[in-house]
Amino acid sequence: MRNRIIASISDVVIVVESKRKGGSIITADFANEYNKDVFAVPGPVTEEISEGCNKLIKQNKAHLLESAEDIAYIMRWEEIDAGKIIQKQLFVELDETETKMMALIRENKEIAIDQLTYKMGTTPSETASVLLGLEFKGLIRSLPGKKYVLT
Repeated sequence: MRNRIIASISDVVIVVESKRKGGSIITADFANEYNKDVFAVPGPVTEEISEGCNKLIKQNKAHLLESAEDIAYIMRWEEIDAGKIIQKQLFVELDETETKMMALIRENKEIAIDQLTYKMGTTPSETASVLLGLEFKGLIRSLPGKKYVLT
């Protein structure tokens, strides 16, 4: 119960040392279920205390964590250059799929990629491709937990 609560209220879950099974691995699994980002610090492959972290990284269930900058980069917590002025396009051309996805994001205010994939009836890779295009056009932005909102 405690692991479930910790995973749900955290922006990220960081596993520093863990055996193959244990509370931190359970918390990391719950975090993945909740679409939260998980980070793990790797350790020597010969050490039992590093097996859990190494396994999370190997199975792509956690990002490799070497420094605090890794978290800032993945979570998009970098400072925004205040002096940089960004001009948005007045009229952005969207195809039918992009228009439908924008409408779904607008309806939900904030929506996870898995929900978008389901509602759009597309494959995860197709959804990710359309989302990337919309992000490049400056129409949406990603949030922690693989969620998207309009800009």
